[in-house]
Amino acid sequence: MTVRHDAAALRRFAALLFERGGMEGEKAATVAEVLVEGDLLGHDTHGLALLPPYLDALASGDMLGRGAPEVLTGTPVVETWDGRKLPGPWLVRRAADLAAERAASFGLAAVAIRRCHHIGCLAVYLPRVVERGQVLLVFSSDPATGSVAPWGGTRRLFTPNPIAAGWPSPDGPVMLDVSMSITTNAMTARRRAEGGRFPADALLDAEGRPTSDPEAFFTSPAGSLLPLGGMAAGHKGSALGLMVEALTSALVGHGRADAPGGWGASVLVLVLDPARFGGTEAFLRETGWMAAAVHANPPPPGAPPPRLPGERAWQRRAAALAEGVALHPSLPPLLAERGALAGIAMPAPL
Repeated sequence: MTVRHDAAALRRFAALLFERGGMEGEKAATVAEVLVEGDLLGHDTHGLALLPPYLDALASGDMLGRGAPEVLTGTPVVETWDGRKLPGPWLVRRAADLAAERAASFGLAAVAIRRCHHIGCLAVYLPRVVERGQVLLVFSSDPATGSVAPWGGTRRLFTPNPIAAGWPSPDGPVMLDVSMSITTNAMTARRRAEGGRFPADALLDAEGRPTSDPEAFFTSPAGSLLPLGGMAAGHKGSALGLMVEALTSALVGHGRADAPGGWGASVLVLVLDPARFGGTEAFLRETGWMAAAVHANPPPPGAPPPRLPGERAWQRRAAALAEGVALHPSLPPLLAERGALAGIAMPAPL
């Protein structure tokens, strides 16, 4: 039997835990909302599963719970921030709101952030901007660690370096959230903890041989995550990963060359407003035509019809809001334990 929890109750629980951990109220509420949204969309390795490590980062001082980012450079359409290791979800939400406001006037706007703490699930930031009729792109890397080897190499160099993009269509948001590796660090750790393997080769062992065994990631010397495209086309994923490095750490002027420590991210948030390009009506006409063409495209015999990126996640979110969030089975005991330590009861299942 599937156990479900009320999304609003989970948000209140998480926000209170973050406040008890030393995070300012507004930041706590935003971070809690972003994490729960990750679970609502089905990205359960980047939802409330991040609550315990975020609390640990607050306690250790690796995450700063109070204060504001420092604006390093600024023009009417571009700003660069030093995030000072403030909570990543709060920083990215704030950056996206600012870029959306300025894009409405100038057609596009961007905020680049250095020393941002971990930002969670990138797809979560998309709907808020898409609902304004705008296009949002988010790029992220973590210059303090590596998990993906460059194509042809055997040692970790960069992180999965996800890209998220969302745009409006007449029937709702189109959303993608794709890592430049086949899988992620978090999913690899979960597979290992569960004693399972990937359904196909998703990693390289330390000798550069493809494998589906997550244990290869934790050996010494360590294996690495395969770039997006796998053994057939991993050169493309590796190239895209390097592009994300350029659009994040290189743009903000702080990255791997500085040998940073701790958990965090370099981030680029870019918003484009169709109203300032070919016009909103023309944009929606084209995205609507394309959506209809995708849905009408005939599938193989016995297979479901094609769907748009993010379509299933958006449907899952609506169902979870109506029926309750089905957390990953490993999560409720961890959340209850953290709540007990803070004297806060874990919300009861529905």
